[in-house]
Amino acid sequence: MATAKRKGGASGSERTNPRVWLYSILLTLQYGAQPLISKRFTGREVIVTTSVLTCEVAKVVCALILMVRDGSLKKVFSQWTLVGSLTASGLPAAIYALQNSLLQISYKNLDSLTFSILNQTKVFFTAFFTYIILRQKQSIQQIGALFLLIMAAVLLSIGEGSSKGSGSSDPEQILFYGIIPVLVASVLSGLASALCQWASQVKKHSSYLMTVEMSIVGSLCLLASTTKSPDGEAIRQHGYFYGWTPLTMIPVVANALGGILVGLVTSYAGGVRKGFVIVSALLVTALLQFLFEGKPPSIYSLVALPLVMSSISIYQKYPYQVKKKES
Repeated sequence: MATAKRKGGASGSERTNPRVWLYSILLTLQYGAQPLISKRFTGREVIVTTSVLTCEVAKVVCALILMVRDGSLKKVFSQWTLVGSLTASGLPAAIYALQNSLLQISYKNLDSLTFSILNQTKVFFTAFFTYIILRQKQSIQQIGALFLLIMAAVLLSIGEGSSKGSGSSDPEQILFYGIIPVLVASVLSGLASALCQWASQVKKHSSYLMTVEMSIVGSLCLLASTTKSPDGEAIRQHGYFYGWTPLTMIPVVANALGGILVGLVTSYAGGVRKGFVIVSALLVTALLQFLFEGKPPSIYSLVALPLVMSSISIYQKYPYQVKKKES
């Protein structure tokens, strides 16, 4: 019962806590601006693996600096254990790595629209696993808000168009190498998000420490993949910083700060609200493309805007209320 009361109180505090809104708004802006920043400052010659690895290193550096700044570094590492680290961060990091691999397989075998629509189901799976693991229920209004959010995401996906066709016309290949992988990836995304929320909110694992641990695990997995990947061969042939300029660090650092914000939003607001941030960021991207590239937003983006705003308002205004038992 004490746990239920704590959860109920948390919902109310999240609605009024300005820190939640600050982190969410910053993450929305970062997510929305990242595609344009990467396109502008990352050359085509840059090897993708090198930018990802450098981003993970930047995440670790930023997280350590923030822990020094708030005075938690010494305490966090004095209480650190390998078992606790593997439980809190190792499992989600491994799940995210598998999820990313499945997404890459699926993207090659599905058209862009189908891929985007199916990929949005991760919001529902996040809510599902949050209930299974944390027993955090959603009100009827919040479930309705999730449906509005999915509708907005679908409209934004349509707005991007489906010019990329499926890599195969074989129905079986589309099913087993396209649809099933992206659905499994959505399930894994929801599970990993709920596990991260459990580690930060229940086990009180520092979000900064989780960022450090997950970045290290992710980097090790990526380094292992370079032994046989085309990127690994390119690094050995041309060097790690092939195609880099000083400006290449701008999207790398921006992405690293986004990773820090993801941990903070998950810790303070939960994985479901992170889904709202991601969809809202699509609108920010459309706005920035109009401002800086002269590309007007599609009619689908204009229709999706009130849906996103309504879903956020409804989800915040009507949290699940714990019914008090009369004594």
